[in-house]
Amino acid sequence: MLSIKGWLFVALGAFAVFYLAIWLSDILRRRRAETVSTSVYHGAIGFITNFFDALGIGSFATTTSFYKFWKLVDDRVIPGTLNVGHTLPSIAQAFIFILVIDVDMKTLIMLIAASIAGAWLGAGVVAKWSRRKVQVGMGAALIVAAGFMLFRLLKGDPEGVGTLNLERTWLWIGLAGNFVLGALMTLGIGLYAPCMIMIALLGMNPKAAFPIMMGSCAFLMPVSSARFVGKGSYDLKAALGLAIGGIPAVLIAGLIVKEMPLYYVKGLVIVVVIYIATMMLRSAIIERRQAIEQPAAAD
Repeated sequence: MLSIKGWLFVALGAFAVFYLAIWLSDILRRRRAETVSTSVYHGAIGFITNFFDALGIGSFATTTSFYKFWKLVDDRVIPGTLNVGHTLPSIAQAFIFILVIDVDMKTLIMLIAASIAGAWLGAGVVAKWSRRKVQVGMGAALIVAAGFMLFRLLKGDPEGVGTLNLERTWLWIGLAGNFVLGALMTLGIGLYAPCMIMIALLGMNPKAAFPIMMGSCAFLMPVSSARFVGKGSYDLKAALGLAIGGIPAVLIAGLIVKEMPLYYVKGLVIVVVIYIATMMLRSAIIERRQAIEQPAAAD
């Protein structure tokens, strides 16, 4: 008979099949009207961002930085592209870290469920947003993400202390927190850094954050991705690159490298993320100004 962890893996596999069925159906539909392909650049972005993602840096802010700096993906569809493209690598990460790191299964399952509910709500809203709303939302989101990264960089991650579960009031606070983080994932705020901080503040062992944050992403991203795919609110070429490059990167980082000193890499990521957030907000201001000036010129 399967253990609770075994059933969780079965459920994760089912979510992966659900996600693949929806995404492959959309790919086959698009092939009738356009050439479906990706590029070495998008595959390289997928490899780099997911390699560091598996080591705990997070992939959403770094991927957004690549897209915005080189103007590879339209701002409006970046949130959907992040969710759709990073889903398979996130599922691979979840299998690895849930298997090798101990955490109370009741706490893990309840926190995952809360993040799924938040993602379902958030994706339905963000997928309908205009380009300018996405620029403002992602600009603000990236600044928040940079703040979380800076907090972790300066404070460091606590080691070897805390519990492997949450109970009573702490559990309810954790559920509310992961619900919000699940919703924010759909806007481009990576769940890793804020989830690790939340877990530590709630008194859990920070190592327990890895199966929680990776399990949450692996289950919520198929749900949010389904809504982005349904609305056509993502860049297929870029998403394919993230998936194709990301899976081998996760396996190398999670099973072979496992740990490496990343202090200066994290500092560089923070600087780049703040720069990209400024670019996002600047683009939103410019486009708003142009929208106001065009009707005036027509008069």
